[in-house]
Amino acid sequence: MAERLATWVWVGAAALASVAGIVNVVGFLGFQQQAVTHLTGNTSLLGAALVGGDAGMAIGLAAMLAAFVAGAMLSGLIVQESTLRLGRRYGVALTIESLMLLAAIPLFRQQHLAGPILAAMACGLQNAMATTYSGALVRTSHVSGMFTDLGIMLGHALRGLPLGRRRLALCVLVISFFFLGGVAGALLFARIGYASLYLPAALTGCTGLGYFAYRQLTRVRDPGGI
Repeated sequence: MAERLATWVWVGAAALASVAGIVNVVGFLGFQQQAVTHLTGNTSLLGAALVGGDAGMAIGLAAMLAAFVAGAMLSGLIVQESTLRLGRRYGVALTIESLMLLAAIPLFRQQHLAGPILAAMACGLQNAMATTYSGALVRTSHVSGMFTDLGIMLGHALRGLPLGRRRLALCVLVISFFFLGGVAGALLFARIGYASLYLPAALTGCTGLGYFAYRQLTRVRDPGGI
């Protein structure tokens, strides 16, 4: 449960939720009004594009969905475990995500489909890193699940059942920082355009470096890590 999550997990969840919020709103505002991390909406749009005979739109949406899955697959290859534990190769995955976002900026500026494809892959990679731990789901690229968990816990509270306060706090944390990331992304996009993506690229890079530093300070020895 969230009660057992370490401090570094809470900090990472907040940072990565804000990253996804920024990337998603920049993609929505800047590239054909298509969200990057919102697979539910993009899947619906894909269906509508197929029925409407818009082949170009359908290809682009299908490519973004496939890129998100490819990013998650890459995370599985790098991290290898579904157990959230210090010592995994999160630093490598975060560095790759940062590089993907940096590479997406000039492509976005050229209105090339490869821009949102790279951004979607980066978000898929990020989301797959936020893994299950003792039954608590941590997802940072979208907040539908967090809103669902929030509703379930509030329903339990109304029935007089025990309320997992720290898990509730985790849901509120991810939702809040995703929202704040969206606000920051919209403000930045209005001023500097696609250069807004330098911020999430820097955040993921710094989070990766911070993870490396935390591992060194705690002197973790894990042959499965880096």
